[in-house]
Amino acid sequence: MISALPSSLPEPHRKFLERSVERLKTDPRIVGVAAGGSFVTNSMDEFSDLDLVVAVEPAYQAEVMAGRMEVAASLGNLLAAFTGEHVGEPRVLICLYEAPLLHVDLKFVSLDDVAKRVEDPFVLWERNRRVSTVLAEGKAEYPVRSPEWIEDRFWIWVHYAATKIGRGELFEAIDFLSFLRVTVLGPLALARAGAQPSGVRKIEKLAPAFAVELERTLASHDAADCLRALRASIDLYRSLMPSVHSGDRKRDEDAAMEYLTEVERHYGLT
Repeated sequence: MISALPSSLPEPHRKFLERSVERLKTDPRIVGVAAGGSFVTNSMDEFSDLDLVVAVEPAYQAEVMAGRMEVAASLGNLLAAFTGEHVGEPRVLICLYEAPLLHVDLKFVSLDDVAKRVEDPFVLWERNRRVSTVLAEGKAEYPVRSPEWIEDRFWIWVHYAATKIGRGELFEAIDFLSFLRVTVLGPLALARAGAQPSGVRKIEKLAPAFAVELERTLASHDAADCLRALRASIDLYRSLMPSVHSGDRKRDEDAAMEYLTEVERHYGLT
């Protein structure tokens, strides 16, 4: 029987889980099903997607992967689906079901690999506690980039963004400012707020004061505005980052800032 679902779960999500778990239970190749993401924190709403881990008997992993589209289609009215290579996870099948529209990520994982995870999923159903046993053998580890890792790269990234603005490649610059928010500013702010440093995900709720400040890093398709937003990104980075740089990194910062000033002169802004 499926584990008790939280009462706050939206009805479309509840119905999909009940139906899909009952269907997967009939497949002897499937060992268990677990839910991750916002299901774990009991924070799902009508706009949430479902993140499901489908644990597979190791001997059948290749077979299930080859036929996972058929497995997904058996769970509901599958409108479209594609694999997750673009996010570095080919085991994930990203699905859109209809009536009603519902986004569901199905991650087909060999039971041997279930212990390697970034969060502790909620086990919805399993055979003979096999999924729970494997989970107990490992520990969830969310990948966190150290301040040193960020500092080693940040000032090179500032120079790169400035070159794009200087050349007039403003769409590239706007895209790169987004990269800085997702890779640097958002994770640092979320970590400071005691939350999982996952890009800018839910930053409006988890770090609302910083989210207001982050608006300053948004830029229009205008060189001067891109330069302003880049300066704002640097200011926010300095406010978030502890003093980790060595003498070499300080020289990186000075050189990048001097170059940024040169680009501003190029546009007559200084």
